[in-house]
Amino acid sequence: MKIAFIGGGNMASALIAGLAGKLTDGANIHVVDPNPASLEKLRQQYGVTTAAAADATVGAADVIVLAIKPQSMREVAAQLLPLLDQAGRTLIVSVAAGIRSADLSRWLGGYGAIVRCMPNTPALIGMGITGMVAAAGVSAGQKQAADDILRAVGPTVWLDDEARIDAVTAVSGSGPAYVFYFIEAMQQAAAELGLSAEQGTQLALATFAGAAQLAIRSSEPVSLLRERVTSKGGTTYAALTSMEQSGVKAAIVTAVKAAAARGKEMGDELGAAD
Repeated sequence: MKIAFIGGGNMASALIAGLAGKLTDGANIHVVDPNPASLEKLRQQYGVTTAAAADATVGAADVIVLAIKPQSMREVAAQLLPLLDQAGRTLIVSVAAGIRSADLSRWLGGYGAIVRCMPNTPALIGMGITGMVAAAGVSAGQKQAADDILRAVGPTVWLDDEARIDAVTAVSGSGPAYVFYFIEAMQQAAAELGLSAEQGTQLALATFAGAAQLAIRSSEPVSLLRERVTSKGGTTYAALTSMEQSGVKAAIVTAVKAAAARGKEMGDELGAAD
């Protein structure tokens, strides 16, 4: 498989790290980025070929991964348009937040072989998860290729309706920030209770990592796992009762819905016709 990446930043680097020498040889991966330092690093680490601008090698790829800022997508699409065979031989995989497949297709002259993805930052350590949706012009083989590429950094979840990608963005795309926010709160509480910063960090991080792994490995719902830690009248009960009285769960649900709403707004703004 020949894969071209437009963009050589963190997400592209994470995907290339998972792909090179595994799904395909590094020499079959071509990276386009205006930053020469980023290109040199990728070239040395993975043996990829590079270019400062989209070229014929991009047009000859089986898959083009668009790993760029959403605000740059129209400009990049204009550069790609003359390089694409409109028959849809090349699959376009977009990991840009907020860019809808219909808008990208429009900017590419009606191109139909597009898969939209929403990975998250744990992909940087091979522990991400990606929501994915295929446009109508994507073949079964192309869908499998997209799945293989994103599985290089973690599991994938396929959606039938692109409108649901805003929910994925809100839950898993933005989700790591929610976890970090909660960890920060636990660290602050630890400090206010007299523990050192190092002790608070160690306890909070290990607790999150361990609890997440317990939930992953258990066949039981997380609500039951929570109940097993919560003895009526005990310390955990006191903490959870306080959270319920403060509306913590409701606030989290409201926050995730706000993220989803903002995702839809971004799609409207970025896809607005000239």
